[in-house]
Amino acid sequence: MYTYPAIFHKEENAYWVEFPDLQGCQTHGTTLSDVLELAQEALGLYLVSLEEDGVTPNEPSNIKAFQTDEDSFTTLVWTDINKYRRNTKAVKKTLTLPQWMNEEAEKRHFNFSSLLQSAILQELEKPSN
Repeated sequence: MYTYPAIFHKEENAYWVEFPDLQGCQTHGTTLSDVLELAQEALGLYLVSLEEDGVTPNEPSNIKAFQTDEDSFTTLVWTDINKYRRNTKAVKKTLTLPQWMNEEAEKRHFNFSSLLQSAILQELEKPSN
């Protein structure tokens, strides 16, 4: 999970958003709720792009560091970059579990691959220490 300050600008019938810490990361939309969702997507795609290029993103600035005019405001936008990763190629993994567990899981027709993926995703959503 990543969180960055974003500046939301109101124009005639639309909004546009910029992330001052991430050069070129911006988006626009017609309503505030739309542009917030689009800002999360833009942030996620931008950070994944940096990751794929082996570039470490800038640290987020303190939100108080930004001055805005009366048609703008600054807020924090968060994103989960796992949602935007593209490399979904399957990788074979070998694992070991107790025989009794394997037998019970097979009786219930568990899909081991799907179950493991779900468990890993659940763990990835927890804050890392």
